[in-house]
Amino acid sequence: MDVQDRVVIVTGGANGIGAALCKKFALAGVKQIVIADRDFESAHKLANELSATAIHCDVALEADIQKVVNFTQDTYGRVDIFVSNAGVTSKGGPEVPDEEWMRQWNINLMAHVYASRAVLPKMLERGDGYLVQLASAAGLLTEIGSAPYSVTKHAAVAYAEWLSVHYQKQGIKVSCVCPAGVATDFLNMEDPVHQFLHYSSVTPEQVAQDILNGIKEETFLILSQTEVKDFFAYKGTDYDKWIKNFSRLNQKIQRFAQRQQEKAEQQHG
Repeated sequence: MDVQDRVVIVTGGANGIGAALCKKFALAGVKQIVIADRDFESAHKLANELSATAIHCDVALEADIQKVVNFTQDTYGRVDIFVSNAGVTSKGGPEVPDEEWMRQWNINLMAHVYASRAVLPKMLERGDGYLVQLASAAGLLTEIGSAPYSVTKHAAVAYAEWLSVHYQKQGIKVSCVCPAGVATDFLNMEDPVHQFLHYSSVTPEQVAQDILNGIKEETFLILSQTEVKDFFAYKGTDYDKWIKNFSRLNQKIQRFAQRQQEKAEQQHG
C-alpha cells in the first residue's frame, strides 16, 4: 500500500515506537495522522509538531477506540490504516495477580479486537484497508521474564493471522510487527532479562522504518532483528530442542540475576 494521502490512526502514538512511526508517516506524505494515547499531553505536543490530531484514548476500553474511529471517519472521511501499537508488560509467572493478567489481556490483545471491530465495516465496504498490529518477538518465541506478556503477545500474533486469512481476499491488508528488544522506556535495565534483550536492541526509528517498508510491501510478518527470524524457524524445525535451549538461557539469566543481587547485598551490607 502506498501511504501517501492516507488517513492513519496510531494508538500509543505519543512515545516510543508509536511516536517514531507518526514521524515517519508525516515524512511519507500521509493525509492525516490521528495520535491516540492515554498520555494526551505528549500526544498533543507531537501532534502540533506534525500537524496531526491528538485524542485521548485508553485502548483497554472499547468505547474509547470506537470514539477515536468515529471521530476520524466523521472528520477525515475514512480510516485507511489503523496501527494498534499500545502495549504493556510486567514481570512474573503464575503468581501474577488476576488483575494484572487481565490488564495485559485487554491492552495487548483485546485492543486489537476492538480496533478491528471498529474499522472493518467501512474498510470492507470500500474493499480496502490496513491493520498494523504490534505484537512482539515474545509472541513468536517467548519472554522469559513474563508469562502474561508472552501469552498475550502469542494471542496477538494468532489474531493477526486469523484476520489476514479471513479478510485478505476482501482487500484488507494485515501486518504483525514482532520486534525483540527496542531501546525505549519499555526496556527496564534493572531487569536481567531486559539487559539480555538490550544486546540486540534496535531503535524505535528502525522499527518504524521497518513498519513503513512492510506496509508498502504488504508484508504480514515484520521483523527488525534477523535472529528472531532464525529462532522462529528453528522453533518449527526442532521444537523440543528449542524449548531446552531457552530453558538453559533462562537458567543463565537467573544465575546472573542471583549474582547481581548478592553483589548488591554485599555492597550495602
